[in-house]
Parts: sequence; structure tokens; C-alpha cells
Amino acid sequence: MAVAATRTFYEFFAGGGMARLGLGERWTCAFANDFDPVKAATYRANFADAPAHFRQGDVWALAAGDLAGRADLAWASSPCQDFSLAGARAGLQGGRSSAFFGFWRLMEALDDAGRAPRIIVIENVVGLLTSHGGADFAALGAALAARGYRFGALEIDAASRLPQSRPRVFVVAARHVPPQLAGESPFHTRAVRAAHAALPADVARHWVWWRVSAPPPRNSDLASVLEPDGAVRWHTPAQTARLLELMGPLHRARLDAVAGRAVGAVFRRTRNEDGRRVQRAEVRFDGLAGCLRTPRGGSSRQAVVVVDAGRVRSRLLTAREAARLMGLPERYVLPKATTNALHVAGDGVAVPVVRWLAQELLEPLLDGRLPSRSGAGQAA
Repeated sequence: MAVAATRTFYEFFAGGGMARLGLGERWTCAFANDFDPVKAATYRANFADAPAHFRQGDVWALAAGDLAGRADLAWASSPCQDFSLAGARAGLQGGRSSAFFGFWRLMEALDDAGRAPRIIVIENVVGLLTSHGGADFAALGAALAARGYRFGALEIDAASRLPQSRPRVFVVAARHVPPQLAGESPFHTRAVRAAHAALPADVARHWVWWRVSAPPPRNSDLASVLEPDGAVRWHTPAQTARLLELMGPLHRARLDAVAGRAVGAVFRRTRNEDGRRVQRAEVRFDGLAGCLRTPRGGSSRQAVVVVDAGRVRSRLLTAREAARLMGLPERYVLPKATTNALHVAGDGVAVPVVRWLAQELLEPLLDGRLPSRSGAGQAA
């Protein structure tokens, strides 16, 4: 039986609609937008109602009149490249992350028209907290405060719900904060506390420490999301040998120490060694994949290594495996081209993390109640 929807939301920089999936069936999408044609096509392929509310194009080309009604929530996973530790750290003035201001001018226009969303969520990489020495985060807080929102940040790693190391910051802003939803949280990390401490006093007055509990321990590991060994294409022995040659002494020792069978994730990084930039392969056997990224070539794709009784095999992570690492259901339609599918997955938000945040904070904020632990951690 269908679940009656009770809440509405706008999803900006929607990608493949992962925030929508995490919010679940009790939420209705009133408007969604993305600039990227691959992501837009993926969104349309997965949501039959997309023609009614999805708009492909630049957020700067939108007007408040394009957004229907008054939404309970506006979600924005704005482009993160300029905040990424791997990027140029251009901050909010960067060409990509400046798209945030295209989103924010819409929020201001809605507010001027008496249609401001009750809650705003801004999701990004953790570098948002420190970009330009904290100045970008302070500017974001000042923008929210100027429109009467109280705000706080939570650093949540998808590893709490999925076998992928994927820390992200979630800035949650609301006009009305019930006292029972403020308090301590394990997601008030050192980085969050440092960002709060660096805020100007007039902005810090609008801060709230959101009370969000930790989810129960996850019950999956990397091996549990992988395809059967016989259903995938493995590297040749020569390709595996070349991958192992890229490992430094520490990571090679980690691999050599494996006894029995173990599944690990391998990702390539460029390191500075003795003044030279050297490409290295790094392996982990803690049951987690490394953070999925948007691939721009074979070297950026994450690999899987299987050690079994001294035999080492390797291969690339498949698109469907990447989708599972984001918490996407098996029915989710991925682009046919592997690079496009990995791009959609690697540039999204982890579905179970959104569900946990909605259950623990967003829905209680709208309902004025303490969160319910029933159905904890289940994705829609």
C-alpha cells in the first residue's frame, strides 16, 4: 500500500536524486534541478514524476516563480570541487562552488515572497569547514543568520551506515528550534567545533548544537556488496603486479601480512616523496571502501584486491558495486556507460545517511517532537 506523503521539499544540485531516495516516500519533491545532462537523464530514468518538477539547467537561470508552493525543506548538495582537499581550494569564490550563490538568491527571493522553506540543508565535503581559514563557512553562516535561520553543522561519515569511508558536513538551518532537539551529538567532531569557535560573535549567536544520536553499528562490509568472483572481469597477473609495484613499503607490508582470505580496497594517490610527485597505490583491509570519487580516467577508479591463501587478484570496482556503496537500491537505473555511472554515484550523497538525518532531526524539527528510533537506519 502506498504511503501518504506529508512533507514537501526542493532538491538543488539533485544529481541522481539520492537525497530524495533518502528522504523517502513520506516526502514529496516539489522541484528538483541539476545542470549535468548525465545526472539529469539518470534522475528522469528513476523517477516517473520527473517531467512535472525536474528542471535541467543552470541554477542561476531559475527564478522563484519556477518553484511551486512553499516547501518544508530545501536541500542543496552544491558542487564541492572547490572545497575538496584534492582541489584548488578556491572556496565560495570558485567557479563551481559559486553555484551556491545561485541557490541562495532563490532562497532570498522565496523569503521576500513569504515562502521561505522551514528547513535548509546544505551538504558538502568537510573542507567547507576550513576553506579560506574558515571564512567561507562564516560567510555561509552569516547568510543564513541574516534571513532569520539558526544553523549548526554535523560531520557524518557514511561509514556509520555503509562500507564506504565518506565524511561529509551537513549544515542544517531552521527558523524554529525546539529545545529538545539541541544538545550533544557524536557528529560534533573536532572540525565542527573548530569551525564554530572561529565564527564571528554576531554569527555565532545563531548557532545551534543539533542533537543527533549515532546510528546502530552497520552490519555490512566491502565484501558484502561485491559481485561473485566469477561474475566480474579480473586484471591480468601483469596488471595486478603493476598495481602492487605502486604500493609503498607500508601498504605492501599490509598486503603481505594477510592470512587466509581478505578483501581490500585500493585507490591511487599522488604523494610528494623527496620533492617528487609519485603515484602510489594504497590498500585498506578494514572492511571499507575508500571515498568514491567522480572518475576522469582509469587511474582514478577504485580497485578491489582479493588475497586468498597467498594468491593476489585485483580488478576495478564495478558501477553497480559503487551504487551499493552509496546505498542505492538494486532497482536503481544507472547510466549504461561505466564512467557515467561512476560519476553519478561518486558525486552523490549516501542514501542511508540522508534517511538517518531525516529521522533523527529533519522530521522531528517539522513535527516538534523527539526522534523515533523505530525503523532506525532503514532507507526508503
